[in-house]
Amino acid sequence: MTEHLTDQSPLDAHHVVYVGSFDPFTLGHEHIVKRAAKIFDRVTVGIGINPDKESLLTSDERFDLTQRVLAPIKNVEVKCFTGLAVNFVRKCGAGVILRGVRTLTDMEAEFTMSLANSRLDSGIETVFLTASESYTHISSSLIKQIAHFERDPAGDRLRKFVPEPVVDVLIEKYRAV
Repeated sequence: MTEHLTDQSPLDAHHVVYVGSFDPFTLGHEHIVKRAAKIFDRVTVGIGINPDKESLLTSDERFDLTQRVLAPIKNVEVKCFTGLAVNFVRKCGAGVILRGVRTLTDMEAEFTMSLANSRLDSGIETVFLTASESYTHISSSLIKQIAHFERDPAGDRLRKFVPEPVVDVLIEKYRAV
């Protein structure tokens, strides 16, 4: 018999958790959160901390930047977590995991992950929001590459991909390299 991580705590179907590494937080991420905030009563952005993975930004930097970008949206909160996403979602009391999908390749990987999450905790649903056409090309690896080669101290090219608070942090990170 398959063991599920569910307990008997009631989950809020009007509360969604958007999980990811957000290294860095992008305009595409921001757009997904803004759309989710119109659909759900409450949105938690869960920044996954993987101690075995080397990130460009520290967990504190990712938290601070994401918090600053999303502060104007009243029904959104930002938290960091380690471990399985479904455990974090349940700890938040949310009934829904939100995933953003940019491409068909993303959809395949996200579908597989949603099946695994459903097996781990059948009480949590997964909802997908497709990225706006304006953001389908944005990825953290692309942003890191642009930031690495950005020579404009104002970061004008980066502003096309990341929210304003993220620009200076990225420029400073790569200036030190």
